[in-house]
Amino acid sequence: MNIFAKKQPDTPKSQAELIYDAFQRKERQFRGNVALSWIFLLLFLVFLFSGQELTIGGITFSTIKIDRTFIGENMVFIAGGLAETIKISLLSITLATILALLAALGRLSTVPPIYALSTFYVSLIRGTPLYLQIFFFFLALPQLGIVLPGLWAGVIALGLNYGAYMSEIFRAGLSSVGKGQREAAMAIGMTPGQTMLRIVLPQALRFAIPPTGNEFIAMTKDSALVAATGFVHELMWRATKVGRAQFHNLEALIMAAIFYWVMTLLLTAIQSRVENRLSKGDR
Repeated sequence: MNIFAKKQPDTPKSQAELIYDAFQRKERQFRGNVALSWIFLLLFLVFLFSGQELTIGGITFSTIKIDRTFIGENMVFIAGGLAETIKISLLSITLATILALLAALGRLSTVPPIYALSTFYVSLIRGTPLYLQIFFFFLALPQLGIVLPGLWAGVIALGLNYGAYMSEIFRAGLSSVGKGQREAAMAIGMTPGQTMLRIVLPQALRFAIPPTGNEFIAMTKDSALVAATGFVHELMWRATKVGRAQFHNLEALIMAAIFYWVMTLLLTAIQSRVENRLSKGDR
């Protein structure tokens, strides 16, 4: 091999490659600017609660002062409610998914009683507040001899409520499977049940998983309503308890808000990865 051979010039990039590179640079620049803006906003938020004084043009502005000692002493206690919050959300989203799928199948049914039952359920639950539903299961059912712990009253109420709203997601997912695929399954001898389990449901679930992730993230925040029963020691219950007891509601609620925010950011990141993985088949 001749080491003194003249180096071959690089092949010039095509117009499409140049446009793509420019687009990538613009995208990286945009993300960098967004990250810098986030950092600035976070620093401003920290400064807003720093208790410092700022003088501008002879006018003194005082930022909000919080008790850092209280935060340090009670952070572990409030954080102890995270496990209960996640437990409520997981149980509720499981129940909601089952109910949403059944309601979606019912709304696609041609049997009048089944269709009526599913639409009646969706209408009733959507027409009443979640807060009322939680108290119905916790306070009203005992008059009928049915006593539910606060945890299960909240789980059932959240599951029923979100199941009604998620039914539209599953109905759209089931409807997205082409009629031709159903007819092809019938042509090769599949029963309606086999067609649903092997052809329709796998494709519908793939369509429904991303929006279901959005509902789960929303549910982790709505789980705070279960604290109103007073018997479920989740994140919000702990924050309000210690805040009222020591007259530091501001600090306690700020800590709860930070925990909810961080939890939402983590769940959003996980959901984005799941969406990217599911979308690979479409690329």
